[in-house]
Amino acid sequence: MRNTARWATAGTLLTAAVLGPLSGTALATPAKSDSLYAPTALTLTVAKGETAASSVPLRAVTLNCQPTGGSHPAAAKACADLFKAEGDFNALPVNEDRMCPMIYDPYVVTAEGVFDGRRVSYERTFGNSCVLGAEQSHVFAF
Repeated sequence: MRNTARWATAGTLLTAAVLGPLSGTALATPAKSDSLYAPTALTLTVAKGETAASSVPLRAVTLNCQPTGGSHPAAAKACADLFKAEGDFNALPVNEDRMCPMIYDPYVVTAEGVFDGRRVSYERTFGNSCVLGAEQSHVFAF
């Protein structure tokens, strides 16, 4: 009986010695950002349908600005367009020279995340993929 108690105590001490350094406030401290700019990190989707809730995304990418990156194929151009529009997706540059057919085949786009430190939640439906391409510049061109 005494041997069992001795091993139980030794096991408890060993566990405390191993886990002791892992517990404490060091793991609870928040991460610091080394960036000089407010964050911009967005998830962008394109889906065929009238609403995001009723559609399955065809494509999705991430877009990070400052520094530019993510999985967006034209991240630098998309970030430039967004900053020029001051984060207003409805103010993105429009290609007015593009002619599109008047066929209703809706596409819906979404943007979720943070732009220049502000939360973003955007959804818009376009009449067809041609109109989407003409009105959303580089941001949803993926």
